[in-house]
Amino acid sequence: METKRVLIVMGSRSDLPSMEGCMKQLDDFQVGYEVRVLSAHRTPEAVLELSKTACERGIQVIIAAAGGAAHLAGVLASSTPLPVIGIPIQTSALGGLDSLLSTVQMPQGVPVATVAIGKSGARNAAILACQMIGLNDKSLQDKIVEFKKEQAQKVLEQSIVE
Repeated sequence: METKRVLIVMGSRSDLPSMEGCMKQLDDFQVGYEVRVLSAHRTPEAVLELSKTACERGIQVIIAAAGGAAHLAGVLASSTPLPVIGIPIQTSALGGLDSLLSTVQMPQGVPVATVAIGKSGARNAAILACQMIGLNDKSLQDKIVEFKKEQAQKVLEQSIVE
């Protein structure tokens, strides 16, 4: 596996099952990543330190997954020049709507690209991260083009009903 170019931060270890697709997608694209579990509310200093030092470690995109009062992506985005992708984790209380609103409603000047709630969002976050990195990496961009062709082919193969 290559240098770690994506930082994945989860608010809780219990978010790991939701994030497995994200890691699998990055593996499929052969993009190296680092995974950390930190809380915006319980370990704010560690979150800020991680985001402040991400660039010097070669990280190019940060993916943050959190549920409930999901402020992790915003806290990371507040202290790094890197793009941050937020994944709202599904919750039992409000089905993830609380996570979605906490992740997407960022103040001006602190953008967080937010994907769908849960497992689909986790996969899409990995793809989006690779598309961002692919802007300056032709071989990764070629893998994304091939991935999209394969997706289209699968749909076309299922489009004929006999």
